[in-house]
Amino acid sequence: MAKIRPSQGAPYARIMGVGGYRPTRVVPNEVILETIDSSDEWIRSRSGIATRHWASDEETVAMMSIEASGKAIADAGITPEQIGGVIVSTVSHFKQTPAVATEIADRIGAGKPAAFDISAGCAGFGYGLTLAKGMVVEGSADYVLVIGVERLSDLTDLEDRATAFLFGDGAGAVVVGPSQEPEIGPTVWGSEGDKSNTIMQTVPWDDYRNGRPEKFPALTQEGQAVFRWAVFEMAKIAQQALDAAGITSADLDVFIPHQANMRIIDSMVKTLKLPEHVTVARDVETTGNTSAASIPLAMERLLATGQAKSGDTALVIGFGAGLVYAATVVTLP
Repeated sequence: MAKIRPSQGAPYARIMGVGGYRPTRVVPNEVILETIDSSDEWIRSRSGIATRHWASDEETVAMMSIEASGKAIADAGITPEQIGGVIVSTVSHFKQTPAVATEIADRIGAGKPAAFDISAGCAGFGYGLTLAKGMVVEGSADYVLVIGVERLSDLTDLEDRATAFLFGDGAGAVVVGPSQEPEIGPTVWGSEGDKSNTIMQTVPWDDYRNGRPEKFPALTQEGQAVFRWAVFEMAKIAQQALDAAGITSADLDVFIPHQANMRIIDSMVKTLKLPEHVTVARDVETTGNTSAASIPLAMERLLATGQAKSGDTALVIGFGAGLVYAATVVTLP
């Protein structure tokens, strides 16, 4: 029986560069209040959100991804031709096939990389990062582009008082490449499918086959159930990621949780007992919940504003529809 030659990749992988794109239109809470009975104070107290970005017709999922990717590739100091894999996490690319990753790969000039989309909701960036790490270490690609991108304004019911103010649009991207040191830790990931109906699309696409529903599909959620799950269960997952990386919260420089809700973020910080020196991403205040894009967008802003620096140790955790989650410790590029 023939023996298969073992894979020969890099010893480890790291994040080499990061880029982000936020649509030009900034939408304050006052605009949301035109369609729901609420107040700016209520929205801020419940979510911490003051503004969000909504995409124009020209700011498509592909366009935003390309802009973020160009910045990430430049930040990594490589050329598009060196990209061997493109992974896009999104729930708001409405074309079932082909994957938007293939269009992005072509338009950035990446040649003929492996390219595919994944649907893992707000944990999608963590899923993509883990897959990219595996590709680099396994040797199937030298550099992998991981993109989280959403146009959630297309899936927002502006008359739903519970969710109308939550969602925003944008794209974040990172380049994952080879490393001689472990700079992306073990991933703690999983799902709790018995809770899948707590965050979901209101109407399945095939309902359109036999007559158009009154409303376009939108995202809906059971807010209190999601809040309790995120605060208590995801703090446990975050701790497991720290344990898997062999560090404690005292070793952290930065905490970048999914930007779902400021109350969730603050509660997780308290539950994890993070030291005061740890910088906490709170991008949700001005960007809203951008699902798969939220972690790379928050990472890019922390680095751009100097709140975090290259070489910092960061805990990242995403969680959302599914219910799915992914947490890992990384070294910032």
